Amino acid sequence: MWFLRRMLQIPGTAKKTNERVLNEANKRRSLVRTIRKRQATFLGHVMRRGKLEHLVTTGKFEGKRSRGRQREKIMDGLATWLGPGKVSDILVAVKDRDLWRDMIANAYKQGT
Repeated sequence: MWFLRRMLQIPGTAKKTNERVLNEANKRRSLVRTIRKRQATFLGHVMRRGKLEHLVTTGKFEGKRSRGRQREKIMDGLATWLGPGKVSDILVAVKDRDLWRDMIANAYKQGT
């Protein structure tokens, strides 16, 4: 943000919110989108490999669940980010690399 303020020649004493500065620069915050994109590409890599990581991310690992509220799973977060669909649809799409890349690119462009 300090770099954008410097480029737009906004003094440090100006009472402008970060959102207004972003609007003036025609920029959007993209950190969350970048994180989701990297998670999705890593998930595709892990799922195509099919080893222990595959079992852990799909939740097919044997054992007791911990007490309290369950943590959000990577698969659930990516299912909401990639759009309407089930986790099972994602597991099928991961096997086809070109389809998976297209899904990630479309979700990244939409900015959800």
